[in-house]
Amino acid sequence: MRQRRTGLGPGHWRAIAAAAALATVAVGADAADAPSRQVGQTGWVSRVTGILSGQPGFGPLTQREADQGVRDALTLAAAAAADKLAAPGGFLDSPKVRIPLPGALSRAQARLRPFGLSGPLDEMEGGLNRAAAAAMPEAKRLALEVARSLTFGDALAIVRGGDTAATTFLRQRTETALAQALRPRLSAALDQAGVFAALDRVKDGAMVQSLAADARRDVTDFAVREALDGFYETHADEADVTEALRVNADEWRAELPQIEEWFAFIGEKLPTGIRDEFESLKQRLANAD
Repeated sequence: MRQRRTGLGPGHWRAIAAAAALATVAVGADAADAPSRQVGQTGWVSRVTGILSGQPGFGPLTQREADQGVRDALTLAAAAAADKLAAPGGFLDSPKVRIPLPGALSRAQARLRPFGLSGPLDEMEGGLNRAAAAAMPEAKRLALEVARSLTFGDALAIVRGGDTAATTFLRQRTETALAQALRPRLSAALDQAGVFAALDRVKDGAMVQSLAADARRDVTDFAVREALDGFYETHADEADVTEALRVNADEWRAELPQIEEWFAFIGEKLPTGIRDEFESLKQRLANAD
């Protein structure tokens, strides 16, 4: 079963309020110092409550929570996708990501299958898919490196980018390096799976016409592209940034009275912006499922 974050807790509101109150005091509490104090309030409100709180469905996340939530979503999805495809039959048994034979080989396979003569080509297709599965641990390693180096700017762009933004980000950051890393591994796996030997037999037996002179290279290039497509497509199925950033509305509602008590303790030193944001939070919780 895929792991998920359990939801974000409300405790950071008390810390935000205390820190904001201290910032206000540090700037100056005298009436004559009101403009400077207002700058202090605005800075804190902007930094600790205005980052993502206006995003529908995501609740009042801190920068650290949003960054960690998206990193968790990318990391778990990359690991789940690679592990799923690396398992026996990960590619071969999946209609969605199964890798067919390329070009002339596929056409010959389709022509010969009705006569029961496609066996060597069927074996080649199986070997190609097993080779792609064998390369997935390397895909996982590189994808996890990128996910763990995620910046807050990256996280914010992913949150605002829609359902496919996480996978698009991962593909942009990993595809070139992953293709270079997978090519020698896939070539070795294709050889070990007997694909190249089968390809040579097909060529020698004239089963397939018009094969390129360097058919091994072409098959390897094709396998790399298809393996990457399968990995990213499976990652898109697994990545759920919304779930990673989901808040527990019941937990927040239960904490509202305690937050109110904390605000009352701070009293007049509580910045207006914090109070306004908290009232907005209560309204969103009232409308939440």
